[in-house]
Amino acid sequence: MGSVYRVIDVVGTSEKSWEDAAREAVKAAGASLRDLRVAEVEKLDVTISDDGELELFRTRLQLSFKYEKD
Repeated sequence: MGSVYRVIDVVGTSEKSWEDAAREAVKAAGASLRDLRVAEVEKLDVTISDDGELELFRTRLQLSFKYEKD
């Protein structure tokens, strides 16, 4: 029998890096979702402070997890 997976968008943030932002997003999602399977990076961006410095790295992921039927 085949499996069914659900895909959601999540955004993680970090002051360190895009990789750390992705890690934070997966960690947070994993606290309430089970059977996480694949995280695909959709978009990377940064926020910039008033003085022109990089402020916050943001990573948008499409995160898939195994769908459980009721």
